[in-house]
Amino acid sequence: MPRIRRLTNNEQATVYHVMSRTALDGFPIGNSEKDFLLNLIKSFSSIYLVEIIGFCLMDNHFHLLVRMIPEHNFSDEEIISRYENFYGDARQLGSVQIPALRRKLANLSEFIRDIKVNFTRYYNKRHQRRGYFWGDRFKSLIVENGQTLINCLAYIDLNPLRAGIVKRPEEYRWNSLGYHVQTGNKDNLLSFDFGLKEFGVKDIKERIRRYRRYVYEAGAINRPDKLQAAVIDEKILEKERGNDFKISRIHNFRYRTRYFTDSGVIGSREFVRENYQRFKHLFQSKNEKKPKPIKGLDGIYSLKRLSNTA
Repeated sequence: MPRIRRLTNNEQATVYHVMSRTALDGFPIGNSEKDFLLNLIKSFSSIYLVEIIGFCLMDNHFHLLVRMIPEHNFSDEEIISRYENFYGDARQLGSVQIPALRRKLANLSEFIRDIKVNFTRYYNKRHQRRGYFWGDRFKSLIVENGQTLINCLAYIDLNPLRAGIVKRPEEYRWNSLGYHVQTGNKDNLLSFDFGLKEFGVKDIKERIRRYRRYVYEAGAINRPDKLQAAVIDEKILEKERGNDFKISRIHNFRYRTRYFTDSGVIGSREFVRENYQRFKHLFQSKNEKKPKPIKGLDGIYSLKRLSNTA
């Protein structure tokens, strides 16, 4: 029986929920593999005409919530700029190639294919194996903006709780809420469009707070049809309600601790500056390094630019 053609809308910006599962047994996608997969998503989103709304990378599958932007929204100059920024000066793009490139960069299947093919190459080389890594073709469905979008995003972010890995969605490093909270949305990977008009406030912290509230409330609901049980403990929910779902200084410290190991030196501005002068001769860079503030931790600076620094 022939496969049903993938449903795509190339005429207007369209949101898709994408899910792909590995063909291997067990849980082959470890922490290092998740980091690499996330970097691939980040890298290819810089050239494709796509907006990443949410994601969750699990041990044997991944979810993506993306908005594909129609090719006619971009000028030739913008297409060329994306190409050159991605590939550097090593390649030359002729004018004859632009129409084909434009179609490719607006294509959902091409975007996911590049991610999966490059991940397979990495995984096979790392584990000294050959053959397929991913299972059947990825699943995708068109998602309506608004209530449907935010429900889908919350479902994606709650995956690690349903798997029993964490008790709070932002404790997980490889989902979108965890990425927002733990890294401060490093490199502006994620959109702050959470789907609902009430999230239209300009202040980013307020948007995150409202989205956290939505996820926590949604995750604490027992569905009457018993298809999905609550995954957020009532005590945790009550505590978050008491904090009005704001990210506190303690939250920032707890969720960003792993990034501190890469900071080189961390502390007050004066402490970081003093120690840099002491170890300056060990750095290859000729440029003077300056203490960099860590978002959400007032008065704390790092020597290296962390994923959560300004």
